[in-house]
Amino acid sequence: MNDASVTEKSPSEQSGKPVFRRGKNIIAVASGKGGVGKTWFSITLAHTYAHMGHKVLLFDGDLGLANVDVQLGLMPKRDLNDVIRGRLSMSKVIQPYEEGGFDIIAGRSGQASLSALPSQRLALLRDQLLDVASKYDVVIIDLGAGVDRTVRMLSSMATRTLLISTDEPTSLTDAYAFIKLGSAAGMSKYVSVVVNMVQGALEGEKTYKTLLRACENFLRIKPPLAGIVHTDSRVKDAIRSQTPILRRSPGAEAAVDVEKIARQTLRDLAEERKKMAAAGQ
Repeated sequence: MNDASVTEKSPSEQSGKPVFRRGKNIIAVASGKGGVGKTWFSITLAHTYAHMGHKVLLFDGDLGLANVDVQLGLMPKRDLNDVIRGRLSMSKVIQPYEEGGFDIIAGRSGQASLSALPSQRLALLRDQLLDVASKYDVVIIDLGAGVDRTVRMLSSMATRTLLISTDEPTSLTDAYAFIKLGSAAGMSKYVSVVVNMVQGALEGEKTYKTLLRACENFLRIKPPLAGIVHTDSRVKDAIRSQTPILRRSPGAEAAVDVEKIARQTLRDLAEERKKMAAAGQ
């Protein structure tokens, strides 16, 4: 994946819409609402890719409510706030998470002002992250919940956005809102759906089809299903112990589900790079 550092300008540049620079190796993990397992999924995805032998960076993009470090039991000495305040470059706040074999850029919890950064600061943050991404095979952005402009900007950088939803009506409604806003910006074609915390495959398919029908009926788009993740008591156990599930319970059903999604997403990234290369990008 050595060509993954190349970035692309979105086709929206041609239409007069905002220009998005996309990294060919960036996966964003999003959710319409909180409490659907987004950060756990991001951590497990990063750990899975590291196990596959890839060089991985996990970026905590939940500006203001960051909790990747909390779930991993870390106390980072440097974090994204140092970059935003201009004290350090982004490369200087990267910290290795040796137990997982991947690197982390920690966010800053309790700093609500970070979620309302001026556009110029956000653009600088984006450009620094794209530069850092060139040193990795895979970069995973754990986005904040919701659909604010910071979330949309970080998502626009990604080759693929994995949108996490559950069967709760509020989760489905907010997931639809995320897709709708992405559609308006020309970014919906990069979104795939992950249905989390399901009892079985049929329940996962039913939940996905509920969201799919809304997208087809009102947006005329069909976001693909990236996969489902089963409800697994060992997920809560891993979170409570502040240990990745692949270390605490590597054979857990939920961990196996994430591995399947990880492999499919790698194939999606490869296909997207082919398309971009064919288009001379």
